[in-house]
Amino acid sequence: MNAGELRHRVKIQQKSVTRDSFGAESVTWSDVATVWAVVEPLRGREFFGAQQVNAEVTTRIRIRYRSGVVPTMRALYGSRVYDIQSVINLDERNRELQLMCKEVV
Repeated sequence: MNAGELRHRVKIQQKSVTRDSFGAESVTWSDVATVWAVVEPLRGREFFGAQQVNAEVTTRIRIRYRSGVVPTMRALYGSRVYDIQSVINLDERNRELQLMCKEVV
């Protein structure tokens, strides 16, 4: 991976769920890391469901290898939020991770 390609600042966040005294769940997100990345939108589509038009954007985020990144996490880039769908260790060489994400709209 060429360092010059890494021009986007992305935060990786982990979800934590807590319960209050009434048993209601509260979801909070905490930062795990802030990394340099390449953000590449791959495809987008609009579809009609539940009496409204919905949009979905699939994006690949490439970062340097980092252990502990799992699909239950999310990525933040600017004001955009991406749910991580899968984490690919490219060629199993521990040099680059590709995060296949879906943008939360």
